[in-house]
Amino acid sequence: MKSVSIGKFAQTFFAVVFLAALFAAGATLLKAQTDEFGITVQASPQIFATMCALDAAGFDADESTLAEMPARLALRGDLLKMQGSATDAVRQYYRDHAFANPAETLSRYITLALTIGPAPGFEFTTDRELLPPDVLSIEEFQGLLPAFYKEAHLDVRWARIQPEYQPAIARYRPTLRHIVTVVNAYLREVERPSTGRTFTVYVEPLVGARTNFRNFGNNYAIVVGNDADARADSIRHAYLHFMIDPLVIRYRPSVDIRRDLLSVAGRAPRLPDEYRDDFVSFSDECLIKAVELRLRHLPAEKLEAALQDADASGFIMVRPFVTQLMKFERHEPSMTYYFPDLIAGIDVDAEQKRLKNFAFAPAEGAHATDEHSEIRMTPRSDVDRLLDEGDREIARKDVAAAANTFEAVLEKHPDEPRALYGLAIASVLSGDADRARGFFEKIVALQGSAAPDSRGSARTIDPGIVSWSHVYLGRIHDLEDERDVALAEYRAALSVDGAPEAARAAAQSGVETAYKPPERPADNPQPQQ
Repeated sequence: MKSVSIGKFAQTFFAVVFLAALFAAGATLLKAQTDEFGITVQASPQIFATMCALDAAGFDADESTLAEMPARLALRGDLLKMQGSATDAVRQYYRDHAFANPAETLSRYITLALTIGPAPGFEFTTDRELLPPDVLSIEEFQGLLPAFYKEAHLDVRWARIQPEYQPAIARYRPTLRHIVTVVNAYLREVERPSTGRTFTVYVEPLVGARTNFRNFGNNYAIVVGNDADARADSIRHAYLHFMIDPLVIRYRPSVDIRRDLLSVAGRAPRLPDEYRDDFVSFSDECLIKAVELRLRHLPAEKLEAALQDADASGFIMVRPFVTQLMKFERHEPSMTYYFPDLIAGIDVDAEQKRLKNFAFAPAEGAHATDEHSEIRMTPRSDVDRLLDEGDREIARKDVAAAANTFEAVLEKHPDEPRALYGLAIASVLSGDADRARGFFEKIVALQGSAAPDSRGSARTIDPGIVSWSHVYLGRIHDLEDERDVALAEYRAALSVDGAPEAARAAAQSGVETAYKPPERPADNPQPQQ
């Protein structure tokens, strides 16, 4: 057996933890997953730069979404401590243009990020008169970005951090494929390449539970956090706009002659203001909500309850659209060709009669924001908050604080996998190789245990923690010239159901070639002091 000194072990694993192991095979920079149909999932350098500026200005971003992005979390801490003329200008502008609602603040800056071109100039991609009103309210911020980008060395930082987006992007791809398949099948539409229209899902974990959807002409974009399952409904809603908006616009005269229904809907206190004077947009939204209800395949009583709720909120055309969609489902033409018949089936007189004495829901419920503009966060437990804090301390390289935090969790929950994993990483960084190995081995042993955890719940361990523990153990054995044992660990990582793609790639690389630590990378660029 080849001996490995504690110092060498810590040094090599420092590099692994912060620039190799957490990214693994993601060292190659991400490329936009563009295909001939213009439907993609990707990260955006413009959104990244904008969020970095907001970080530096003190915007209360959702750090809890960065558990698997330690370098991005560490960067946020660096930006908050930055000093410099460009950073000062960004902070002053942010303070002078603050909005009371954080969701409104984020929405405006994300919209701006979607209207600017690449670094280093970040020029607007359209004429000023075509910019959305919420961008015009903060348009001077665009002029501050180039200097801040240079001062914060965001070109270097983006190159290093971009691979951390890969796992989240990978989670969204099957979600988007499923949505496209289901929606296109229902509408009986076929994807057509080279139409000039695009639908892009931009992944930016710091937006947290909020989603931001915008369209600029033929380009549709939705910005989401890193929880693909929670965002699926919002992406489907946005994609339905991508598919249905052109039809509503194409047949606008046929739609518009039914605008008398808007005066009926306008009596509803809960109807959003954006629809009160735009009947085409109102009809569009009602049709999309109707399609969503049909895609859910609700039983009759639940469908009726959903229709009553739509009526009560002012979306009175959802019910007649559902009736027309039931007819559409029995015919053969695609929605492109059936749409005129669907609109013709809306009987304005019958709807006015139906709703003549209808009691709309009172305004007290108007604060309940539409599910597609905001999704409420589930409260986290004290243990989860401690675990998140420990992850942040690891990202800041505060090993002693992280160890104390994770040990506090283990005092009450001795087999908590995230705490064990955090202590394993902290042990690596502090040079305690044997202790690190012990924690990694305990994690993989717990995975094979059928007993409940210390909280009395059925044992479930994040497959990312399990797979990375196997990878780390494999690399430890490779460093000690125990190739057979290392191969067993790498293969165990590959066998973990739900393992992140980066962990699988790292394990596959370990199977093909014995691990050799990379040279320690140069230090990250320091903020200007």
